Amino acid sequence: MDFRPLGSTGTQVSSLCLGTMTFGKETSEEDARAMLDRYVEGGGNFIDTADVYQNGASEEFIGRWLAKRERDDLVVATKVRFSMGDDPNQAGLSRRWITQAVDNSLRRLNTDYIDLYQAHCWDPLTSVEETLAAFDDLVRVGKVRYIGVSNFTGWQLQRAALLAQVNGQAPIVTLQPQYNLLAREIEWELVELCLEEGIGMLPWSPLGGGWLTGKYKRDERPTGKTRLGEDPERGVEAYDKRNSERTWAVLEVIDKIVANRGGRTSHSQVALNWVTRRPGVSSTILGVRTVEQLEDNLMSASWQLGDDEVAALDDASDPGKPEYPYRFIDEMTESRRI
Repeated sequence: MDFRPLGSTGTQVSSLCLGTMTFGKETSEEDARAMLDRYVEGGGNFIDTADVYQNGASEEFIGRWLAKRERDDLVVATKVRFSMGDDPNQAGLSRRWITQAVDNSLRRLNTDYIDLYQAHCWDPLTSVEETLAAFDDLVRVGKVRYIGVSNFTGWQLQRAALLAQVNGQAPIVTLQPQYNLLAREIEWELVELCLEEGIGMLPWSPLGGGWLTGKYKRDERPTGKTRLGEDPERGVEAYDKRNSERTWAVLEVIDKIVANRGGRTSHSQVALNWVTRRPGVSSTILGVRTVEQLEDNLMSASWQLGDDEVAALDDASDPGKPEYPYRFIDEMTESRRI
């Protein structure tokens, strides 16, 4: 596994990050410890969680595991924003809640500092100025090393990044967006913004909620112990939302790549390989449930897609651009070159 800068910082993170959203729900603490051990043995140093994952259980699993590890060898990221209780002030990105939430996370994680503290989503009820000031204070007192965000639009990220820069506050160094072969809309604005501002991307759901693993079939609704089998209406990955000609075209290309490589790789590895090598990606977040899935995912770091394979995947997964303003701008730009 190779190492890359965390955005524009000097901190190096492994190209694959272990996501822990399943800890405490689909993954027991015993299995979580086994996954963490195997991930580190495989060369990984970057672990991502959030306070809201099983209402803190994920952080607690990691904290008990961290107690027996060398903390400084690892880069630990967590998030704040979503509700952690019935109190309306136990959510959002206010100074009041951030100050309380970070101490809760530090306690659960059994650590004195958090390497990357992220706003889990934009909060329209709190001014971004208040949020950035609270984050900056955490960096200044040493509770947090770096600040990141997740689930922001282009204008939200640009506003936050510029305000932090103008006010001399801790910069936003990462964006954690949904990004995979079936969800490429961030390329319309966010990717170029991140490249321009030196913000590293940490893609979540790189396997499209299981769609890119090859386990689903055309016109055959998922059943059994799969995420969509248990919950076919599961958010953006819902069967009726993803069951499209574009999806099956992408999966056909992945099928061909796996077959041409003699079955030495898996569908998951192809999808992970594609997203991990996209411009601006610092680390790709793995969302596995078992050690076996982790073993397969880690193998994606041991080889690289060829340029022709990437081109085929790009063509099949191209979402196009909305007519306005994106295609309009492209056309006007092209007309100036003529």
